Amino acid sequence: MPYRRLPNTDQARLRALKAAMSKAADLSVRDLAFSQSTLLQLKGFYPHFEQVLQQYQHNRERQASIGKLLGEHFKAARLYVSHFLQVLNFCIARGELKPQVRKFFNIEPDHRSVPEIGTEQQLLDWGKVVIQGEEARMATGATRIYNPSLAMVKVKYEKFEELYNLHKDLLATSNKLMDKVAEFRTQADRLITQLWNEIEGFYEQLEPGERRRRCSEFGVVYVYRPSEREGADEFSEAD
Repeated sequence: MPYRRLPNTDQARLRALKAAMSKAADLSVRDLAFSQSTLLQLKGFYPHFEQVLQQYQHNRERQASIGKLLGEHFKAARLYVSHFLQVLNFCIARGELKPQVRKFFNIEPDHRSVPEIGTEQQLLDWGKVVIQGEEARMATGATRIYNPSLAMVKVKYEKFEELYNLHKDLLATSNKLMDKVAEFRTQADRLITQLWNEIEGFYEQLEPGERRRRCSEFGVVYVYRPSEREGADEFSEAD
């Protein structure tokens, strides 16, 4: 025997609510299978639920798009920051700069390796160190480092930083919207349960198959259990 199954996805919830409202629009108050109070709740709740879902989906799509760009600019900025520090070491190795200039970059004078920059946070930290360090070094009247220049490092780093902050904000917004969607889901499930109970109660005097047929017109969903005959008439009177 088919059993009633409540929606388990957001789109299914919207369909259930919309089906009931659409059916109600074609009926008189006398023929409506649920109360006017419930109809008012449906009309008040549905647009807000739909809007929250759209906002959440839009924000997630934008977050994914910005996340892809962030990954690309992370690689570019990391390359420029790392190469700048490598060139700094080359200049020291060639005798063009003294090992003490490493102090401008929070690196010990005898430390010759390039620091690890494998995460976004490490890039944020080292990018800032490189930019501030080179600006401080240049303020002493020192010779500029080229290939890459500080200007190019700043362009790459600042674009990465901009996208990082934007992605971070989008992530925070998504989390807030996700919490809001969860609240609306709870309300939707409660409203749909109330709605379907009223609809089934309205047709409770009918035979099982006819009752399910009438209820389904208002969006109530019935499904067969896996053990039941596949392809059976969902509204068969023999149930």
